[in-house]
Amino acid sequence: MLKAAIIGATGYTGAELVRILASHPNATVELITSRQYQGVAFSDIYPALSGLINLTCEEYRLDRIIESADVVFMALPHHLPMGLVPDILKAGKKIIDLSADFRFKDKSVYEAAYQAHSAPDLLESAVYGLSEVYKEEIACADLVGNPGCYPTSILLPLIPLVRAGFIVPETVIADSKSGVSGAGRSLSMRAHFCEANEAFNAYKVANHRHSPEIEQIISREAGYDVNITFVPHLLPISRGMLSTIYSAAKDSVTSFGVFECLSDFYKDKPFVRIRKEGDIPDVAHVRGTNFCDIGFKLDSRTGRLIIVSVIDNLVKGASGQAVQNMNIMCGFDETEGMRGIPYPI
Repeated sequence: MLKAAIIGATGYTGAELVRILASHPNATVELITSRQYQGVAFSDIYPALSGLINLTCEEYRLDRIIESADVVFMALPHHLPMGLVPDILKAGKKIIDLSADFRFKDKSVYEAAYQAHSAPDLLESAVYGLSEVYKEEIACADLVGNPGCYPTSILLPLIPLVRAGFIVPETVIADSKSGVSGAGRSLSMRAHFCEANEAFNAYKVANHRHSPEIEQIISREAGYDVNITFVPHLLPISRGMLSTIYSAAKDSVTSFGVFECLSDFYKDKPFVRIRKEGDIPDVAHVRGTNFCDIGFKLDSRTGRLIIVSVIDNLVKGASGQAVQNMNIMCGFDETEGMRGIPYPI
């Protein structure tokens, strides 16, 4: 049985990791840490898991991590993991980092969007954990930078089309909406009930730090530097993410071709579901699951391809994909622990 440790287990992504791994047939959570809740039972923090999770939050100690875990999930804010990861790696442990600290190959790009990087020597060997696209690299990795939620929802539909030459990458406009849980568990005015309820707003317009993450991968796939327009919005729901993506299509592209391109690319990928043209997905269809549903419409009048993708921002956009990456890294079927059936309503 694989032993896992979750560093920062009481945030939303950490708690989601605990929930998912609790039903994993080949892994068990041996250790959870929390700066705020040391000595507190996890079920006292999240009563929904009472009787299901018998773990108490501990302080972070490297020796406890080394003796207790084979694989370590870093569910911490940006900047903190880079200070902990090098020593854990030296001890021979596999790491999935849910922060942005190891998503970038270029140190200067990371530092422009976040802050100074204290472990830049690990950036080259870290693998970007977009599970369906970079599975072979993930399988050989010791350190995976788990993608952000917005990038996951945008890159999964775009990469097959970029590789096939169906769209003009530099014309991409991504209009994305996230549930409030994307802001994390820490208190903030934007996530306050009275501010978010019955409201809908754009934020960090053309200035969100997921933009360079998306652009580095699109550029990698296109073979040249690509800039896109990305605008995030906050939805008054707890979880869920919908991205509507617009791009100029090449003249020869047909609706049937788009459907075939996406379907062929993801035919052996159990967590990506492709809809036929005009069948547009809803965030309710993927709530609590690791699915990404993709629908599209080719607008022949304007020559634009319109794609709509939906994910659960806490699962496919974070913890579910992290467990999927663990499965790939450790030689398990990638669906292990995540075979739950979506709610029909």
